[in-house]
Parts: sequence; structure tokens; C-alpha cells
Amino acid sequence: MDDAPGEPGRIGSMSTLRRFKQRYRRRRLRRLGIDEKRSCAKTLVGSGSGAWTACLDGIDAHSVVYSFGAGTDISFDLDLHRLTGAQVHIFDPTPRSVAWMGDQHLPEGVEFHDFGIGDHDGTARFYPPRRATSSHFSPVRRYRGTEDDEGLTAPVYRLSTIARKLGHDRIALVKMDIEGGEYDVIADLVAAPMPIGQFLVEFHHAYATIPLERTVKSVEQLAALGLTCFHISERTYEMSFINR
Repeated sequence: MDDAPGEPGRIGSMSTLRRFKQRYRRRRLRRLGIDEKRSCAKTLVGSGSGAWTACLDGIDAHSVVYSFGAGTDISFDLDLHRLTGAQVHIFDPTPRSVAWMGDQHLPEGVEFHDFGIGDHDGTARFYPPRRATSSHFSPVRRYRGTEDDEGLTAPVYRLSTIARKLGHDRIALVKMDIEGGEYDVIADLVAAPMPIGQFLVEFHHAYATIPLERTVKSVEQLAALGLTCFHISERTYEMSFINR
């Protein structure tokens, strides 16, 4: 009789392998000086597709939150608004996300903007994902052999420009999942610092075209801005930083 006895073992093995890889990645980050150096008593842990964690201390209805890279999941942003009353601004310039956001009914206090963030004011090239149904366009070439004429062009602005456009002089929390574009944006923050309370970012050194050294450099740059790591996700790619 050929039925399911082997399936649990295979699933268990996959789970064990995943945990092993996660532990290995965390040990490697720790050896490079990337570790959780602070803690937070009251946190919001994401329940959607992203492994986000924010510290809720000090975030209230007067706080401003910027979330870059909506994709097709804004559950964390909505949860943050619901729990704290913070003003949440969501950004994404890519067409699939813009179309999806157009079908959403956002509560008062949550606003969508159809432009993105970059290290300059103007436009940027976004390269398409491999899956036609994915909304994860990237400003970097994730796959070797990507042609220059692939993708699309969309508007982007520096963080300092966006804050000026929206009339904000301080941002309580910045959340960033921009598919490899985070490295240039973080470098630009060094050139034009903004008062930021927390910085949540997904790093993309898992891409073949992005070495881990770029993440190490970005964490050092965030530390120079006074931002200390207080959480690293199980996957190890999402990291949360808080201003000292």
C-alpha cells in the first residue's frame, strides 16, 4: 500500500533544514557584528507575509510612519495604525501595486502615494520579477543577464524630499521593503540625515547580485545615524533598528 507515511518525515526534514539555515545565517551575521543589541518591552509583530517587528513605545496618534514597498500586503501598516493611531503613509510606484492599492479601502489616517524612494529626485528603472503575478519589481538587477531595456521607469524621491513634500520634520518609523534599493537609500541618509525614531528594513543580500558586505556596510551606516538593532527576524533578512 502506497500512501502518506513518508510525507511527515519529508515535511519535518524541510522544517529542520530551514531552521538549520536560519541558525547558520544568524551565526554568520553575529560574527560580522550584526546582532540584537537592545530590547523593547512592547512590540508589534507582523502577521502578514513580512516578518516585521516594531517597538510601540512612543508611537501614538501624533506619530508619522512611512512604509515603502507596499506590494500587495499592507497588513502590518494597517495594524500599526489601528493599535497606535499613527499617521501612516504608504509608498509604491510600481503598476501592479498601484492597481492593487486602488482597490483597497484605506481608513482615515492611512494614505497611499504612487511614487517610491531613492537616492535622488527623478525616476528610476525597476526590473520585473520572474513570476508574472508578483508585484516585487526591483531597482536592482536581481538576476544575472538582465537586459537594460527590461522593466519600467517610475518616479522616486529622496527621503528628505518626501518629508518636505508632505510637511514632516520627523518620522517616528520608516519601514522599507524595496527589493535591493535599500542600500543606496541608507547611504543617502548619511548624506542627508532625517530624524527617524525607528528603521525597519528587509535586506536583500540573498540576491545573487548583492553581496552580504553591502548589508554589513548599511548596518554600520545606520549605527552612525544613532540607530541600534533591536530585532532580527527568524529569516534574518528583516531587521529593526531604534534610535538611541
